[in-house]
Amino acid sequence: MELATTLKGQTIQNRVREIGINPNYWYPVAWADSLKVGQVTPVTLWQQSIALYRDDQGQVHALENACPHKGIELHRGEVLGDRLVCPYHGWEFNSAGECVNIPYFPPEQKLPCASARSYPTDEKYGIVWVFPGDSTLATLRQIPEVPEYSDPNSLVIPITGMFNSHFSISNENTMDVFHGYLHKNLQGWFDPFLLSLKQTDSTVDAEYRVSYRGFLSKLLGLSTESNGITTRIVSIHYNYPHYHSTMEGVSSLYLMRMPVGPNETRSFSLLFLPKVRISKRLQNLVKPILVPLVRRFLFMRFLEQDVEMMESEQRIFQQNPQRRYVEVNPAILALQRVLVRQYEQFVQQSSQLEHRQEESESNQTQEALVTGQMPESSVR
Repeated sequence: MELATTLKGQTIQNRVREIGINPNYWYPVAWADSLKVGQVTPVTLWQQSIALYRDDQGQVHALENACPHKGIELHRGEVLGDRLVCPYHGWEFNSAGECVNIPYFPPEQKLPCASARSYPTDEKYGIVWVFPGDSTLATLRQIPEVPEYSDPNSLVIPITGMFNSHFSISNENTMDVFHGYLHKNLQGWFDPFLLSLKQTDSTVDAEYRVSYRGFLSKLLGLSTESNGITTRIVSIHYNYPHYHSTMEGVSSLYLMRMPVGPNETRSFSLLFLPKVRISKRLQNLVKPILVPLVRRFLFMRFLEQDVEMMESEQRIFQQNPQRRYVEVNPAILALQRVLVRQYEQFVQQSSQLEHRQEESESNQTQEALVTGQMPESSVR
């Protein structure tokens, strides 16, 4: 749906700061190279504590970070083959979360029906992904495509972001190209203009025209005019729950969101600089030096200023959640509608599923009353 690009003040709904996520998507939880064979580490994905581990074959698995015996955090345990062992009593759980061994049980004794929830996992683009929702939907959802990752002419800069703010605030910051004023001391962009805007139930596409000048502009090869000013198109594509943005002819940024909780968000980003035309062998030689330099002195300087603003916004909201705010960027309003709609769809689907399950149990109970044989699910 094509939307008007006119800047017009509207009161925003504070509810967007209180919604949860739609968990039926793939979310990033760790850089793949940070999880070694035989290692287990805790991650939190929207208030769900998960024990992430890599087995002896190099495969990544994710289990609920709570032993079904005593509730001990499983990430405190150890990896044994393809199993995760609880540190308290040594109960062993396979990758499906099933208890497959208790060391003090006789071999012939039947194991209790104890299992920890398992989550679908995947590794792609150097990132470990987890599907925290309905596991039957995992194969129907796609991890974002990043075609530049296999391009030998593209230099990739991995970037981790950590923000003490709700994921809606972090997402709005990415969609908001009108905050170039914040970065004026870094010789950032100016004179932004929203050219086009489209929205669906799960996406927002916006194109901005922006101008650049100064040292940073020359460094990136943007300044072509005699006055040192050049104009570029910045395209932003939000496909719930992740971003892809491009600066015309200069860079491509994939920003993968990891909502940790109501007041904390992380991101795993891949910045590509397609203008780097050097061999893969030479890239491998200079990458250990070049990547940290670009990340520290180019990208992070902007990000640190953004983080300060996002965390300030979160603090003020928490002080007074009833405070009303005015937004003029229709791209931000479109994004808020998508975030709220995705959460509402999940809540509605969950409610319908719960209702069907209750109906099924009720029908089983009625049948049991007729036959005189109660189902196990009805026994309390």
